[in-house]
Amino acid sequence: MQFYMRKFMIDLRSDTVTRPSPAMRQIMARAPVGDDVYGEDPTINELQEKVARLLGKEKAIYVTSGCMGNQLSIKAHTQPGDEIIVEQESHIFNYETAAPAMISNVQLMTITGRHGIMTADQIERAIRSKEYYMPPTRLVCIENTHNRAGGTIYPIEEIRRIHDLVKSEGLLLHIDGARLWNACIATGISPQEYAQYCDSISVCFSKGLGAPVGSAVAGSEEFIGRVHRYRKIFGGGMRQAGIIAAGALYALEHNRERLAEDHEKARYFAAEVGTIAGFIIEMETVQTNIVIVDIKRDGLTPAVVLEKLRSEGVLLGAGSPGKIRAVTHLDVSMDEIRQAVAVFHMLFS
Repeated sequence: MQFYMRKFMIDLRSDTVTRPSPAMRQIMARAPVGDDVYGEDPTINELQEKVARLLGKEKAIYVTSGCMGNQLSIKAHTQPGDEIIVEQESHIFNYETAAPAMISNVQLMTITGRHGIMTADQIERAIRSKEYYMPPTRLVCIENTHNRAGGTIYPIEEIRRIHDLVKSEGLLLHIDGARLWNACIATGISPQEYAQYCDSISVCFSKGLGAPVGSAVAGSEEFIGRVHRYRKIFGGGMRQAGIIAAGALYALEHNRERLAEDHEKARYFAAEVGTIAGFIIEMETVQTNIVIVDIKRDGLTPAVVLEKLRSEGVLLGAGSPGKIRAVTHLDVSMDEIRQAVAVFHMLFS
């Protein structure tokens, strides 16, 4: 048991490994509940109303995951045969199991952005012409912060330009805001300011905020009506789920401001590990709580590095080809980050 605990002492694979705190668990245990399929769970209703206010949208709906939130939004915005513009390294394209094709019968047009950021000019060039043999461009999806690029923040000025473009072209804009809370804390820009430029937005509670389950989708009342219907079709209608929604409410109220601590831990980790020969980190991309490490040393592959770290009680995750990823979060302290850095130096310096 001691060996097992040592191996899994410092877990930097993702901020999804966070666990509800004792205070959060107490709130969850006391949560009033009802049947959410009937719209009668008071805790879920409170959460949905709070999210809608925070994002400045007419309505919001609680869903089980960020993946479900994105796919419900795509389904509600599109018709079979439509095309969606996404960034090549986006979560929707890489980590949602081809769901747009399987569920919504749409195809994805990918654009290679810089650090995950597509510009309005790039998007404009990707919009299909109106010939009948072209798939109609219907939706643009952007990711803020961008996971695979290293937690990079979408510049608000570029979001404005994309908004203006999609409106002029009669298109729609969805923001995958799984880590929007991190972007807000890092920039001082409110969730509502980001969300005002999109037709729909998904946000997550089970990453940096530390809730055990759930995301939300927000948009117009008419849009959320369609999402609600598709949520039922997808099997996402929950009953007395206020128990888990209470964790999300607690997280929104108590854990947003503390995300700044995770950003500080990521910057420290990146600055220290980046001094090791063959471990390349673009500090420009270390903007929130994710650090991408590019392995450029003969004889070392990501798999070898991850296994060596695991043997010393530090867990990281695989990133893009040739890279590994560290994600800081509330369950790993700054002291533990220093310990993880020491392990890196012991093994690889």
